Amino acid sequence: MKKLLPFLLSLSLLVLGACSLQPPEWAKPSQETDIEDIKIGLSVSTLNNPFFVSMKDGVEAEAKENGMDVVVVDAQNDAAKQINDVEDLIQQGVDVLLINPTDSAAISTAVQSANSLGIPVVTLDRSAEKGDVATLVSSDNEKGGEMAGEFLVEQLGEGAKVAELEGVPGASATRERGQGFHNIADEKLEVVAKQTANFDRTEGLNTMENLLQGNPDIKAVFAHNDEMALGAIQAIQSSGKDVLVVGFDGNEDAINSIQDGKLSATVAQQPEEIGSLAVQAGVDVLKGNEVDETIPVPLKLVTEETE
Repeated sequence: MKKLLPFLLSLSLLVLGACSLQPPEWAKPSQETDIEDIKIGLSVSTLNNPFFVSMKDGVEAEAKENGMDVVVVDAQNDAAKQINDVEDLIQQGVDVLLINPTDSAAISTAVQSANSLGIPVVTLDRSAEKGDVATLVSSDNEKGGEMAGEFLVEQLGEGAKVAELEGVPGASATRERGQGFHNIADEKLEVVAKQTANFDRTEGLNTMENLLQGNPDIKAVFAHNDEMALGAIQAIQSSGKDVLVVGFDGNEDAINSIQDGKLSATVAQQPEEIGSLAVQAGVDVLKGNEVDETIPVPLKLVTEETE
């Protein structure tokens, strides 16, 4: 009996742990939900970034137009927090999950939890490495990286020394934008330095200061988003150097900086459109309609000449 007790206790804990992942019966998504009754769970990587705020606004505007409720959670660029946030949304009984991953690998656990309960998942701007995702609504990040590289070649000529500010390690956008940039840069430019600044403006400033000290002869920098690009411009202005900066996103601050003759260019996305299309895709999935594996949103290279 003494040997049996530990086994029974372990079995009980295992069963209880499994049960804890299940939402209460009242919170489980209905298979026959009217569009006005749909509850959307939106998990955003960070709301400390104008791009993702615009994306959230797009989700909320589309949902409001159709009488749907949205519960928004901010992961604050913390992969562990995002997993907990999504589990909480599941407990609240959302009908569909819209997730903008902080880390494409880490979020797979939360996606699989939703899969086990039959809750559709749509990812925005960044993908999830594992789990069943109905669709990814995103710009072509790799193509955008190529656009940035081609612009720098046009402006500086082949062989110019350039640097790269990378986004959050593990994010698909970081990987894809970097890949696209290197598709061009590895053939026509000389990338002398690259370092992560985690898609953050302050980190972009500090990292750029270090890159300039170690590489005083660089002629340009490609930043994986506008926030890092704007931080890099501050560092460049303080140094008194003349360095071209290309960002990615097309947020309002970046467009203003281009108009002021500071930021050289940005690969502009349409974050509100990403949010709107994600809601539409989620509704289609709930209705049993087929959706494409990816839903592309067009990009545009914005420069002082195109403004």
